Amino acid sequence: MDIRRLSYFVAVAEEAHFGRAAVRLGIAQPPLSRQIAQLEADLGALLFDRSRSQIRLTQAGMVLLERSRDILELIGQAEGEVRRIGEGSAGRLRIAFVGSATYGVLPDVIKAFRSEYPDVELSLSAMNNAELKRAAIQREIDIAVARPSLADEELKTEILHREPLILALPKSECPGGGGAVHLLGFRSSTFILYPRDPRPSFADHALKLCMDHGFIPGSQLMAQDFQTAISLVAVGVGLCIVPASVSLSQRAGVEFRPISEPNPGTAISLNYRRDNRTPHLVNFLRIARRFADRPPLRQDVRPSSVPAHPA
Repeated sequence: MDIRRLSYFVAVAEEAHFGRAAVRLGIAQPPLSRQIAQLEADLGALLFDRSRSQIRLTQAGMVLLERSRDILELIGQAEGEVRRIGEGSAGRLRIAFVGSATYGVLPDVIKAFRSEYPDVELSLSAMNNAELKRAAIQREIDIAVARPSLADEELKTEILHREPLILALPKSECPGGGGAVHLLGFRSSTFILYPRDPRPSFADHALKLCMDHGFIPGSQLMAQDFQTAISLVAVGVGLCIVPASVSLSQRAGVEFRPISEPNPGTAISLNYRRDNRTPHLVNFLRIARRFADRPPLRQDVRPSSVPAHPA
């Protein structure tokens, strides 16, 4: 069934006059009459009673008018929806991130994106770096927010934020003064490292910092993720090296202190497939670049409705 003929039919049915319908459609009356006649031939039913001075719908015509309005409305909705997805103002964007990213500028980027594109569904999930890399390459996610980055020839990386590393200490063991601490003074303490696997990971980054300060922690405890590590610090099991943005969200029983030099810091990056040119990704990157290397805008930095956080 020709959609154009359906629209012609609806115009004639609503106007109850071929001449007025032709004016409404912007076409001549003879071609319109031929289109309606062809539609009747295709359907094998008369749609109009032409025996009177004013045409009227037949029973078949009344059924077709009701169905045609629904069909044309659905087509219009589909066209609008597809167009909006093509423009990036509707559809879905899949973002996965390491848990510590929820304490930095990422939530501010997400909030800004939601404000500008409220009809785009954001699918948010937490993964470790190994999971992020696999999911990005396999096209299961659009954006991988990693720490510090993902190395693969199929992926492109943009640094979102750089920050120093700090020390998370049990409050009961925190030295006075409030200033920067020397890691070497904690060489006999238990260092809580994360994630447990896969390696290399942020745990190796923390160990490298300790070596830069002249020691390797003799007592190490591996936690599977960032949240578990901080929870262990809170109950006094040990201390943990974390990104500075983590201190924006206070945790009962935990004290955060700057680390003296050397401190190479860490970074959060946006990673995505080089061949991904979807408008949703382009729009997100455009907004994210406005926040690159800015400090977080608020203290409550965790995105809403976010699952548990791998490191």
